[in-house]
Amino acid sequence: MFFLTLKDKSNSYLSDPDVCLMLEFQEGNKASFETLMHKYFPRLLNFIYRYVSSREAAQDLTQEVFIRVYKSGSGYKPQSKFQTWVFTIARNLSLNELRRNKHRTVSLDATFSSDDGEMRRQVEDPNSVSPDEDLLRREKAVAVKAAIDDLPENQRVAVLLRRYEQFSYEEIARTMNISPKAVKSLLSRARESLKTKLAHLLP
Repeated sequence: MFFLTLKDKSNSYLSDPDVCLMLEFQEGNKASFETLMHKYFPRLLNFIYRYVSSREAAQDLTQEVFIRVYKSGSGYKPQSKFQTWVFTIARNLSLNELRRNKHRTVSLDATFSSDDGEMRRQVEDPNSVSPDEDLLRREKAVAVKAAIDDLPENQRVAVLLRRYEQFSYEEIARTMNISPKAVKSLLSRARESLKTKLAHLLP
């Protein structure tokens, strides 16, 4: 169990159970690190995959995220929720990957392997559909992905965090190091752009 100084007790982020797990890891509890990795690995893998559109790169980058988290253990000081911190690392690594390589397109329905088995990039419809309906759904998914990929980088990141990770405006702001007002502006512009590009899909 980790010990708190008086200064630590005033840190509002200590109410975050994931921050507490990271602090327990800092005190030598490796099981706490494994708990964090099991919880966040699938989410980060999905996020990075949507960002870089490469299965192999997503797997490598997700592993790199946790290597950095592990190495940060001894000097870790909670400055934000753990979720915000770890997604910021993932975003920065993904951005560096995109700068090194040309953007590659993959199928939205492609699967990739993780410790939890095969995973799909997008949430599957639990209801069975006819082949025609399934084809239409896939075509729409591909169109939505293409439209999101075509957004300016900051708009794309904001959309991915909001739509797929359900981040609040404040969490997105901290992850992207911008103001909540700027986040609202990015999402507003992104919505208008997506509405125009996907107008042909609307009834």
